[in-house]
Amino acid sequence: MAIPYMETVVGFMIVMYIFETYLDLRQLTALKLPTLPKTLVGVISQEKFEKSRAYSLDKSYFHFVHEFVTILMDSAILFFGILPWFWKISGAVLPRLGLDPENEILHTLSFLAGVMTWSQITDLPFSLYSTFVIESRHGFNKQTIWMFIRDMIKGTLLSVILGPPIVAAINFIVQKGGPYLAIYLWAFMFILSLVMMTIYPVLIAPLFNKFTPLPDGDLREKIEKLASSLMFPLKKLFVVDGSTRSSHSNAYMYGFFKNKRIVLYDTLIQQCKNEDEIVAVIAHELGHWKLNHTTYSFIAVQILAFLQFGGYTLVRNSTDLFRSFGFDTQPVLIGLIIFQHTVIPLQHLVSFGLNLVSRAFEFQADAFAVKLGYAKDLRPALVKLQEENLSAMNTDPLYSAYHYSHPPLVERLRAIDGEDKKTD
Repeated sequence: MAIPYMETVVGFMIVMYIFETYLDLRQLTALKLPTLPKTLVGVISQEKFEKSRAYSLDKSYFHFVHEFVTILMDSAILFFGILPWFWKISGAVLPRLGLDPENEILHTLSFLAGVMTWSQITDLPFSLYSTFVIESRHGFNKQTIWMFIRDMIKGTLLSVILGPPIVAAINFIVQKGGPYLAIYLWAFMFILSLVMMTIYPVLIAPLFNKFTPLPDGDLREKIEKLASSLMFPLKKLFVVDGSTRSSHSNAYMYGFFKNKRIVLYDTLIQQCKNEDEIVAVIAHELGHWKLNHTTYSFIAVQILAFLQFGGYTLVRNSTDLFRSFGFDTQPVLIGLIIFQHTVIPLQHLVSFGLNLVSRAFEFQADAFAVKLGYAKDLRPALVKLQEENLSAMNTDPLYSAYHYSHPPLVERLRAIDGEDKKTD
């Protein structure tokens, strides 16, 4: 008797949807609380709290609708055999274009073109509502409709340019990989990730935002002095015009080996009038580097990727698995899609584990900044970022444990105060 793989996958998707909806309802209850957590009383103004509460509730209600529509569509696509039907349709289109329908790479690209078009159409209403209703209502959105469309076109063009060679390479590796397929796939994706990490900030990110050197002055001097004291190989210090799209703020760093760069959002500089608070945020980010968090995370991702490819090699020739999803043939891309669906339980567990590690790293980076003497600046900086981004002030512990990669503000402030007392 054939194992009902497809029915099992759909069943688990629905179970996970119910579980995550339960967590969302818990979080909604927390968001509706009319008062600040005790730790934030006198720290966050009542006005900011009310704005944060309204923003979080709007996003929560929107999330309920989006997730409900998503689970309906995803379940229907699998349960009613839309995936194999669409695969056949995408192959039938090729002869009309004078192309060989037996060429799996061309068939795959035709299929992906249709999937991308479908995704754009189904996601567009949600993206428009999120950007031009919710984000605009709460003062974050700075985009015009033309800028939104232009970014969407640029993203589509990048997919068209980068997608075909990557898809062709993966198909070739799977067809020729033999017993070492997992190693070849992992090596290809490892090299691809390094290439993308190299070209993204240099060639791709500038297509969407403008990066300019941070002007000379006290802020630049303080950041360079901090980087130098930690032997951080800072080569460039940029400001990105995030304010052209949103008033949300952030800072990040990137680069390999001796070629590191730090990027500050212009909104961060505008919101933190005290330069020492910005430097404290950078001290936190440099803590991640000094403590090798980025390296550990990258290694963990590579190990997980290798294990996934190893799992894929075990099931890619299972005719029962493909037939369960309605396929008579075993296309490479479809095999990858099916495999991703079959390991959904493991993916949720891994995601939860990575969030636990990420939160631990955040506490460690905060402690690192405190040990450098930035406690009095880091604390108000985090509060200001929380206020200006209208982040949720009240969070449900189960929801945050499952979803958050960063600890809630209350927990971070408590940890900073504790570490500061140790330092004293």
